[in-house]
Amino acid sequence: MSIIKAFLRHPVRTGAIAASSPRLATAITGGLGVESAGNVVELGPGTGVFTEVLLRMVTPDASFTALEINSRLVRDLRARFPTLHLAEDSAEHIASYAMAPIDVVVSGLPWTAMPAPRQGKILNEVCEALSLQGCLTTFAYAHAAWTPPARRFARLLRSRFAVVERTRVVWQNMPPAYVYRAALPVLRGADRHGKPIATAA
Repeated sequence: MSIIKAFLRHPVRTGAIAASSPRLATAITGGLGVESAGNVVELGPGTGVFTEVLLRMVTPDASFTALEINSRLVRDLRARFPTLHLAEDSAEHIASYAMAPIDVVVSGLPWTAMPAPRQGKILNEVCEALSLQGCLTTFAYAHAAWTPPARRFARLLRSRFAVVERTRVVWQNMPPAYVYRAALPVLRGADRHGKPIATAA
């Protein structure tokens, strides 16, 4: 099934009208140490553009798990990548699939299509599941950078990670997008569900 059909069926869950480009896949997976990571998780693989690159990068003895909530996309991903450890589940349950602290989380989630509480909850769970030196990489569309949901997401990222970088715009994508790389999670333990830190103010 095409990403356009998935978008029409579940516009909030899918969050895109075109698959990410190979150029964006290179930008979002590069420089993270995936090649030496022991535990990698992908959230919202969609049509598998990032997944294909990650499968080439991870070592044979590494753990690589993908979580996709859209059942039709899950079916297509399983047909395309029969050896992939793929779970049909929400990103909020990332900790359930982390047998050890996660080194790298690669996200294709539609963050700006989510309400603030869900943005915060997923980021909290990601931080809890990551190792102390772990990192999260994700992307956002350039044309929406100044919308309230996008600005709120940027603030939430910076409240949860000691280091947050934003790349230049990848123009060879439709729509053009940029990548966030967030490292060193600062939200740990009992604070993972704390409402004060999850605010978007």
